[in-house]
Amino acid sequence: MLLLAIDTSGKQGSIALARAGEPTAEGDFEVIEIAPLVGGTFSAQLIPQISELLFRNGFMKTAIGAFAVVSGPGSFTGLRIGLAAVKALAEVLGKPIAAVSLLEVCVLTSGAAQGKIMAALDAGRTEVYVGEYELPAHADQVPRERILTRSEFLSQARGWTVVTPDSGLAEAASAAGLSVSTLEPISAADVSRLGWRKIHSGETVGPEQLEANYIRRTDAEMLEKSGS
Repeated sequence: MLLLAIDTSGKQGSIALARAGEPTAEGDFEVIEIAPLVGGTFSAQLIPQISELLFRNGFMKTAIGAFAVVSGPGSFTGLRIGLAAVKALAEVLGKPIAAVSLLEVCVLTSGAAQGKIMAALDAGRTEVYVGEYELPAHADQVPRERILTRSEFLSQARGWTVVTPDSGLAEAASAAGLSVSTLEPISAADVSRLGWRKIHSGETVGPEQLEANYIRRTDAEMLEKSGS
């Protein structure tokens, strides 16, 4: 199956083409090519870059068998552009979509197989997106994803192994005495790997069900934080 993966969650993004077979078979997954999306002008770049990526590798869009896309957390505008493109393509082609959490991608990329793993991403304004995962995961286990202040993150991460591609967060966590694994920058290639696992296990959505996951504080939390 040909899989198209898209990540427009940050200032820099990327798209990837992958050829996938059985996820349990070693070597049965191949990232064909990754193309960067530079400078944040995703609305102008995304569709032309997808067309060029397919053309360079000798595929028509009808060859795409499924999509994987980052649904959050991240930039409101960036996520909206990526999700809109996938919705349109999946609608036309009638193909399934794997909506992927960038925090879960961090956990997969870290290679961690057991223990309490906390993925962390810079949310700006001295806040941090965190996802809490206990591995190996159970079928009924739902990861907890939320947003914390940096001080809350450093306090609540005690007893967890922190995984993050953000060097600033990694340095702060290390300085606080936490166990930290610093990752390489996440790309659409990493998204494609997690996306294929979800597709193979039936964790897919249709275009009408695809939504962004911004992980923002609730109104009650904002009021409590402001002391109102």
